Order: sequence, then C-alpha cells, then structure tokens
Amino acid sequence: MKNIGFIGLGNMGLPMSAGLVNSGYHVMGYDLNEEASLSLKKAGGEIASSVAQVVEKSELILTSLPSVKAVEEVYLGKEGLITNAKPGQPLVDTSTVFPALNVKISEVCKEHNLDFLASPVSGGVIGAVNQTLTVMVGGSQHVYDEVLPVFQVLGENIFHVNEQIDSGTTVKLINNLLIGFYTAGVSEALQLASKKNIDLDELFSMLNVSYGQSRIYERNYKSFIAENDYNPGFSLKLLRKDLEFAMELADESHLALPISKSLLHLYRSVEQEGYGDQDMAVLYEQVK
Repeated sequence: MKNIGFIGLGNMGLPMSAGLVNSGYHVMGYDLNEEASLSLKKAGGEIASSVAQVVEKSELILTSLPSVKAVEEVYLGKEGLITNAKPGQPLVDTSTVFPALNVKISEVCKEHNLDFLASPVSGGVIGAVNQTLTVMVGGSQHVYDEVLPVFQVLGENIFHVNEQIDSGTTVKLINNLLIGFYTAGVSEALQLASKKNIDLDELFSMLNVSYGQSRIYERNYKSFIAENDYNPGFSLKLLRKDLEFAMELADESHLALPISKSLLHLYRSVEQEGYGDQDMAVLYEQVK
C-alpha cells in the first residue's frame, strides 16, 4: 500500500500525513480548512477536492477528526467514506470518540463489505511530528496485519489490543483518564511548592529522580508551566471531552468512580472559565 488517503489535516492529522509523505508514501489529503490543505501540499502531498476523490485515488484511508460529529459525517454521511469506499479498501480512524461510535461504524462497514479499524493514538502533536506515537488498535487481526507497516511509520509503539472494535478506544480513554489525574496532581503540587517558596526548577530536579516523577510532570512543567506558554499541544477542552467519554463508559459498566467524577467537574469548570483552547497544563494557573 503506497497510496494513502488522509482525511482531517488538523493538529494531529497534518504531521501524521506529512510523516507518511516523508517516508515515501503518496498521500492524498482532504480537509475543509484550506490552510491545512495547503500545508500538506507544501510537504509534498496531494490535495483532494472531496471524500470521493480520496477514495478513488487511495488504497488505504486514514482519518483524524476533532469530534464525534465530524467522525459521523465523514464515515456515515451521504457523501461519506462508507458510501464511496470500495471493498478491500481498509478504513482506519485514529480519532478518539465514544466506543459505541466505533461499534456503529464497524457494523455499517460490515454491511458494505468494508474493513474498519478503530485506532486512536497517544503522544500528542510532538509524537505526531516525531513519528513516535503510540497506536492502540481494535479490530480484525488480518486487517491489522495489512495496515501494520503504515502504523509503524506513524509511531514507535503499536498495539493490537484485540479484535473487539472498541478495545483500542477503551485503552485510549483509560490512558487519558490517567492523564487527567496526573495533570491535576502536578498542578496542585506545584502550587503548594510555589506557596512554600520552593524553586520549581530545583523541585523538578529532585522529583525527577524520585517516585513523584512522571512523563506528564515533565511535559507539563518543562514545556508549558516553566515557559509560561500554554499554546496547545493537547488542549484542555479535548482532555475534558475524553474524560466525558471515559465517564460514559464507566456509567455503562455500572461503576461510580467518584474521584474521576470530581476530576471531570474540575475540568468542566476551568473550560467554562474560558481556558478550554489552551494546553491542559494551564490547569496549574487555575487551582490556586
């Protein structure tokens, strides 16, 4: 498979598609945002004028979309992928949505003799740019094996969770639930240190070699808090969205998860105060 279609050229989709171009694939991209499309063209990709054109020119189609609504429209809409795709042309969604939508899309794909993988990714924009993403795949083993070489271009850590279509999404939501906890913990701990006149750089040096170390601590502090720059790598509103999905999954599983509910309330409150478009690390500024 050397001809790849890529629908959704946003913060994640653009560097992912550009990485495929740089690795020798022919990539035809499609996005409603003209500026994003031009960015892929500058990187060496080709731009489609419609979903139908992407389908016509591609052996495999990847999507990276910002919302449930966008995923539904691209896959299930009248002019969407399932209407236009050809049997034997795998469809792979790397977006993070509610697991029930993975199931719905998979069932419709089966009715049309189409292969579908739900394959959310973790690692943020930096991981997409550096091609070091973690990919969590749910779906058929034989389709996974077929798409694996492409996954290995996008990331360093590729996992086929199992053949249950929503299994990768479930793992991704668990991952982001933990990210929510870590981000809140780092924010409150650093506020406490600041109030007690502890130098935050020195604190990081000490905790980085202690059990208080975490990758989220390093990410949030080094790249955002210490720089006082919250230009988003992963926005607070996107994290809140994923926490909502995780809690819906908990409700379906008859789990109360009271600490997680309190955490979700915190992120909702900060988003309502106008910080949703900033990086999730901005929570540090709001937990004083």
